[in-house]
Amino acid sequence: MYLSKAVITSTLLLILSTFFCTAKANAEPGVSDSTIKIGLSTSLTGMNATSGNEIKSVISAYFSQLNTTGGINGRTLTLVTMDDAYLAERAAANTNALIERNNVFALTCFNGTSATIAALPVLTAARTPLIGTISGAESMRTPNNHYLFHTRASYSDETKAIIKQLLALGLTNIGIFYQNDGFGKAGLNDLTLGLRQHNIRASMIAGINANTINVNPAVAAFKKVKPQAIVMVTLEKVTSAFVRRLKSADMHPYLATYSSIGAIILNKELGDLSRGIMVSEVMPYLWDDTLPITHDFKKIRMKEALTYTGLEAYVNARVLAEAIRLTGKNLTRERLIDALEHMHNYSIGGYTINFSPTNHNGSQFVDITILGQNGQVLR
Repeated sequence: MYLSKAVITSTLLLILSTFFCTAKANAEPGVSDSTIKIGLSTSLTGMNATSGNEIKSVISAYFSQLNTTGGINGRTLTLVTMDDAYLAERAAANTNALIERNNVFALTCFNGTSATIAALPVLTAARTPLIGTISGAESMRTPNNHYLFHTRASYSDETKAIIKQLLALGLTNIGIFYQNDGFGKAGLNDLTLGLRQHNIRASMIAGINANTINVNPAVAAFKKVKPQAIVMVTLEKVTSAFVRRLKSADMHPYLATYSSIGAIILNKELGDLSRGIMVSEVMPYLWDDTLPITHDFKKIRMKEALTYTGLEAYVNARVLAEAIRLTGKNLTRERLIDALEHMHNYSIGGYTINFSPTNHNGSQFVDITILGQNGQVLR
């Protein structure tokens, strides 16, 4: 059968069109020949805005550094950021928008327990991995979620270190001050269980509603029992208000708090009133120049103040970038997850990540620091 030149040309065009349409339909979201889009929902406004803006700034700076040297496997990284104001419902909506509207390949460094818990059903349904979240809540770690990877120790790990230090100082009359949200409740649960293991019951538990700073009722409650120590499961604005009110009420218990507080941010908020506060840290000591991870972090923050929150954001971005590099040119979400799950005792600049297919809790590292004078953070 004879086919005209026009028919042959038309047929070839149809085949090519079908091929390219199919290739486009099968392309991995957020990935092109030259770019990879990464999504971030964080608190650029609201009660936790200082930390959120630090996270965005650090990751943007690191991606820029990568991109100036050719990116990863020939692709540059683009960060798409949305503000959730530390509100859970906005974090969930942002996650949906990042995946469905902005077409990101993966997510990183979500800020806060409530925000991440709200986002989890959305990203899980969309089969989109989240690498790193600034939260140590056990509820997000058990059972293991195929799409969620933790690069920091849990609140349970931090709690053990805090209680061990308090008991070593001979302090057993211990109160708990917590904010009534996902972060605060997770810490409260870990503290009550941890103290119970040492046959100790908190002498006073006082809470405060999230996104408020009315600490007066809590201070009045603690004044009645006069605890030797108070563990604060609160963020910097609430913590600052609480410490100031304690001091003005002539109360001077030993104070301890979690890594989420941002030790350097708290120092800046309180000045000399922060002296003596114990902070558990889930990142290496910022001023340890023997570790490549802290040395490299300082290089991208040469003109900016160093913070533990910033270092954690940097670690999250480094873990994500290394997993993308290990995945290779054929970049898909499932191949990225496989690369992450094969990071066994994997050193990221001296900071060890240990993932497996059944365990996405990458670190149990906890350090104890004390806030000193003139904004110092001491070990």
